[in-house]
Amino acid sequence: MKNSLGLMGRLLAKHEAVWTGISAEAQSEYSHLLYEVNRMNANLISLLTLYKFGKGLYPFDPQPCQPAEICEEVAMQHRVLLSASKVVLHIDVPDDLVWHFDADLIAGVLGQALTNAINYTTDTVRIAAGVEHDELWLAVEDNGRGYPPQMLVDSRKAVSGVDFSSGSTGLGLYFAEHVAQLHRNRERIGSLRLENGGPLGGGRFVITLP
Repeated sequence: MKNSLGLMGRLLAKHEAVWTGISAEAQSEYSHLLYEVNRMNANLISLLTLYKFGKGLYPFDPQPCQPAEICEEVAMQHRVLLSASKVVLHIDVPDDLVWHFDADLIAGVLGQALTNAINYTTDTVRIAAGVEHDELWLAVEDNGRGYPPQMLVDSRKAVSGVDFSSGSTGLGLYFAEHVAQLHRNRERIGSLRLENGGPLGGGRFVITLP
């Protein structure tokens, strides 16, 4: 399933010129299709990775990485979805910043957060990073309506709960939190938080790594 969805996403991205000659309504449907394909593929990758975590099969290996490069790669992977959704992406990450982390896992977390931000934003998304209190923070921000109050009050419930009315399982947040907590330095453990506000005024997804 994962491979088939990945192939579908690549084929849709390959023919990005399709939406230039179609109606605004059809363009909206096309961008929604891209979003759903990306979301389903990301969910399956998360499930398979969590399975490997549980079986002790994932080769977790933090290495010195440049967050700017990782963010640029994630942006490139979402280029077609951004264009089809008419969303502008800003990247605000210092080029000389280097940190130890598992690049594949962090790219996966940022990719899922960016996919969600594109779906919920009004027209602008931002990826930012910096160091505060000897910890690296990576944020995906949008100028949409922000996270619902219940998710901000109890983000842990959003990670562990299931909403049968909406179909939300919190899988993406659960995966992101698990990835964050794999990153440890002495007594410090990575963390995840959801906020509203920031430079764009909408939702703000932040992963922090020691």
